[in-house]
Amino acid sequence: LQVFDDEGKDVTPHPLFHSDPSTVVPRQGKLLLPSTYFGATGTVFLSSFSMHQTSGLNASLVSFSRSNASTTESVLDEIVEPGSQQDTAVSLSDVQVTTQEEVKEELTKADLDRRVDIYLTETDTIWILDMPPVVVSVESEDAGRVLERNRIYVDICKNRPGNDRFVEKMMQTINGAAKNKEVQCDKIIMEDKGMMVTSWDLYDSFNVSEIEPTSKAEGSRATTGRSSKSHTTEEHNQTTSVSSDRGSTTSSIMISESAVLARIHEEEECHSEAILTSENFQQDLFFMERILMENIFQPKLAAYRQFPVLIDPNITSDTSSTVAAVKKAKQEEHDQEKKDKEEQKEAFIDPSILSDLNKTPEEIVPPRLERLWSYVCDLTNGHCVSCMAWSKVNPDLLAVGYGAFDFKEQKKGLACCWSLKNPMWPERIFRCEHGITALDFSMASPNLLAVGMYNGSVAIYNVRSCNDATLLDSSESSNKHTGPVWQLRWVEQDRGATGDGKKERLICISADGRITEWLIQKRLDCTDLMKIKRTESEKKKLPGEKERKSEDLISQQAAGMCFDFHPKDTDFYLAGTEEGHIHKCSCSCSEQFLETYRGHKGPVYKVAWNPFSTDMFLSCSADWSIILWHQDSQMPILTFSSTTAFVHDIMWSPKSAFIFAAANESRVEIWDLSVSTLYPVISCFAKPRVKFTSVLFAKSTDCLLVGDSKGEVSVFELQNLAAPNSNKV
Repeated sequence: LQVFDDEGKDVTPHPLFHSDPSTVVPRQGKLLLPSTYFGATGTVFLSSFSMHQTSGLNASLVSFSRSNASTTESVLDEIVEPGSQQDTAVSLSDVQVTTQEEVKEELTKADLDRRVDIYLTETDTIWILDMPPVVVSVESEDAGRVLERNRIYVDICKNRPGNDRFVEKMMQTINGAAKNKEVQCDKIIMEDKGMMVTSWDLYDSFNVSEIEPTSKAEGSRATTGRSSKSHTTEEHNQTTSVSSDRGSTTSSIMISESAVLARIHEEEECHSEAILTSENFQQDLFFMERILMENIFQPKLAAYRQFPVLIDPNITSDTSSTVAAVKKAKQEEHDQEKKDKEEQKEAFIDPSILSDLNKTPEEIVPPRLERLWSYVCDLTNGHCVSCMAWSKVNPDLLAVGYGAFDFKEQKKGLACCWSLKNPMWPERIFRCEHGITALDFSMASPNLLAVGMYNGSVAIYNVRSCNDATLLDSSESSNKHTGPVWQLRWVEQDRGATGDGKKERLICISADGRITEWLIQKRLDCTDLMKIKRTESEKKKLPGEKERKSEDLISQQAAGMCFDFHPKDTDFYLAGTEEGHIHKCSCSCSEQFLETYRGHKGPVYKVAWNPFSTDMFLSCSADWSIILWHQDSQMPILTFSSTTAFVHDIMWSPKSAFIFAAANESRVEIWDLSVSTLYPVISCFAKPRVKFTSVLFAKSTDCLLVGDSKGEVSVFELQNLAAPNSNKV
């Protein structure tokens, strides 16, 4: 082929390399041949192929194969057989490059027309990356062996937990930096003391302590004689071998050694017992327990006191991740509860409040009860919480009474004093023969705790004393109650007096129909403030109906259930009865009632004056209802009934005139009359087979205490509950 330009000049490129058979080409690797060789041979091959392309492809291949048989076989062997054990270098000196003229001279027409067979064979595979599969066919030969190894591995994994033959070990990790921790303590002083004691010294010393001598002289002579005899026996044993003396000395030595060991063991036991029972050790354990409890309950106590929760700056990442996971789980739980009760909580929000705040119901965070902890231990587990009372001077001290309300479920009672500094065990425990139904702390003498029992007894305990014996008891009183004391309270006689001028009265109401005042002298004795008489229910006479005969009553007295004194004038009080009536009474008049409020159809379990609006009071009953009253009206103002269950207890909030708590058997409710008079703003359901029995607001914090039938007093924090102005009525 020739290439001409536009002017007709021959510009065909000439090869840069002309092969010379006499030239020796250096040997190179089979895969790293020099570029000049490839360029040259490639040019010759291309020129040869282009020259004989008219003669057919077979002819050119034959020409190339025959003229360069040795060359092609050598090159193909080096290329297609990389796994063979031949020399890795290719000798290019044997390669013969034929020119076009030599091909023309050697090849004849017969040679060109002759048929040549070319066979293509598969070469060995070159493995660059081999990744054996982890899956084996069930039909393969190795399937049984693989299944057996898998079974052995499964057995090893099952036996691994708790086995000493397996140890968890981490590899290829960086060891953490060592940390030094310093502890300050008293210096340990060690002393070495030694003394030599012979066997006769031990024998004489212990025999003197066991056998009392008749006189000092005889005792000294006996000791001297025994010592001299021992010396003589020892010397005789060293010089002679008399078997009788040696046997007696050996036995005495063994007896003395066993006596010494027994005495030392006894002294160690006495010393350990003395340490454990010492007052200083008990006091140290008490403080150590307080410190541990405060460390454990620090976030809960901070939330109770409405303080910010402090986080330890030295907390590890694992602990922080655990805390974050717990918080996330709690948040998810709260979100789920919020979603389940969204419609009900929207009904609790007053539209007027939404218009004032310019917010939608979704934007307002609904109020809820956040459980902090519970006052419960093995001693109180299974006992029913019947009553609770705060100390008048120590807001951290709570008294809880445990006793059953039903006659068939009566058991021994407990009165426990719990402290915020140790929520896991009570500070004081007072055991009673009968179930406790009421208790209260004194204001004038804060160390006195009055307790009312199911059998009608009244007892007073001193909480400062660790002894659980009663300070005063009504067992010797001739006027003691014959029925359960359902409520008991210390009432200030003169609220304006302070110091020594402040006097208190202990008032009780019982199922025997009496309201009594107890006199605390050398013994407990009482006088009756009121004997509650039964009253006939007022029934309207229909037109034309005959006058009904009066019913004969079995007892002229009605069982008293509860009472509450007026917050401003302690001369007036309310008394709830088993008939469902509420009587307004006066301490100066014990013969008749001032007013009678009829609205309940069952026993009245609790009455409570509003601490801010002193003309209003609440009452709860076994008829499933709560009624709001005004003292000047005998008709109920509002009736609240959210569930078909007994309402055991109610209490007004100490911070608002609109908020009160109620304990039903199935749930505890928080009502806010400024938001809704139809539904409670918060409802917390009880656990299965558990009934709520009593409620109590905390004095200085937004927390609520709830007692149940299993002996547990749960502490809840009121969250997102906006208390209105207390002075607003």
